[in-house]
Amino acid sequence: MKAPGSGAPFPLRFSAPPLGEFSHYGVEFGMYTIVRKWIEPNMQLPAAHKRFSNADIRKLIVPLFFEQLLVMLVGIADTFMVSYAGDAAVSGVSLVNMFNTVFIYLFTALASGGAVVVSQYLGRREQSSADLSGSQLLVCSILLSAVLTAVSLIWNRQLLGLLFGRVEPDVMESCVTYLRISAYSFPAIAVYNAGAAICRSMNQTRVTLYVSAASNVLNVVGNAIGIFVLHAGVAGVAYPSLVARVFSAVAVTAFCFGKDRAVRYRTADLFRLDTRMVWRILRVAVPGGVENGLFQLIKVALSSITAMFGTAQIAANGVAQSFWSLAALVGAAMGPAFVTIIGQCMGAGDSLAATYYMRKLMRITLLISVLWNVLVFAVTPVFLRFYPLDRTVTDLILALVLIHNVCNAVLYPFSGVMPNGMRAAGDVRYAMLVSVFSTAACRLVLSVVFGVWMQLGVIGVALAMCCDWAVRTVFTLLRYKSGKWKTFHVI
Repeated sequence: MKAPGSGAPFPLRFSAPPLGEFSHYGVEFGMYTIVRKWIEPNMQLPAAHKRFSNADIRKLIVPLFFEQLLVMLVGIADTFMVSYAGDAAVSGVSLVNMFNTVFIYLFTALASGGAVVVSQYLGRREQSSADLSGSQLLVCSILLSAVLTAVSLIWNRQLLGLLFGRVEPDVMESCVTYLRISAYSFPAIAVYNAGAAICRSMNQTRVTLYVSAASNVLNVVGNAIGIFVLHAGVAGVAYPSLVARVFSAVAVTAFCFGKDRAVRYRTADLFRLDTRMVWRILRVAVPGGVENGLFQLIKVALSSITAMFGTAQIAANGVAQSFWSLAALVGAAMGPAFVTIIGQCMGAGDSLAATYYMRKLMRITLLISVLWNVLVFAVTPVFLRFYPLDRTVTDLILALVLIHNVCNAVLYPFSGVMPNGMRAAGDVRYAMLVSVFSTAACRLVLSVVFGVWMQLGVIGVALAMCCDWAVRTVFTLLRYKSGKWKTFHVI
């Protein structure tokens, strides 16, 4: 079925305030006016027709950003403490985390599909259906995670042998220990992702920020005790993560059971499987799962290519990726905001508001992305002083961070963030197909061409990544301009 709506070119014109504003209000207020005018699209809606005020958008985005920043900083602290558990422990944890990431992506894709459905029901103001979709998302998350937990517990050694069979025996034992313990946390991860998606759908991102903060404090403190006090090695890292994840799942689930929530879990809906509602969720979630799964496989292939370039380039690429992750925070934070806002607009059948907020959110994303990527690049040389690396390696790291941050600032908002708005409208297959094609044909193939054949090494791999983003940007903007992304029904 088709829903009304037509596309329009994305406006990138800058509207500067009159010079008199600077002299009348002062430079500080003048800069605020520039920012306010920049994020406001030329296309306008009547005030009564706007579903989200600037304050609503700010309340949604700011906690998301700080939540992602907190998770990343805690990840750095974890890595630092794990290094004191010995080389075998570090290797085992890092290898199993690569394995676990595949499952986590599946939980994330399922939660994203549920968030789209919940957001659209909220836009329609159908409370009962929104509650049912949230409850069914929780049921699906529990069932999927239970299956993956069982697989990991029963066949953990076989799976690890298949993936990492050539590692040293002590590393393999560390892998088995860490996977057995972390497998028990899969249901907690899935349940938390489901609850977090629902909280974001009803613009309660502060809840996930507070829960994440408390959980990460538990994790860091637990790791410190397990490693430095109990000297428990891999188990000393794994059990605190399990406790922290269970805490997160319980806390966010308790919040979602609250009777005064815009969306809440209903006990009666948790003990049945509504196939129609589950299908609505999976129809959005499965393409995202396929996309993320392929991306992980490509990452493994790219790691093999990078391993061909020698120790110095491998080290430079590894350090640069830590700065890349920091620069990518804007995309991770803005994606859920698109799902919530565009999903509610499309659920209400208001394609005009969806277009308006798509433009506004893109302007906000571009502004924050440029400022954040400039800041990250500016502090990179400062942090590199703490790395015991040769000047040749640090120069290569700076070059990699510069290439990444320039393209991440201006291309990734279109290639990686904007498609979330289209998925929220139900246009999921197009985003998946573009991602699959671009990742394989551009990122993988061009990494071989630039990195190996043209002997550019890791610089070539970084350029291939930027080409991937550029191709996705072109296809995303063409889809946006056509208006076809607004012609889908999710519910």
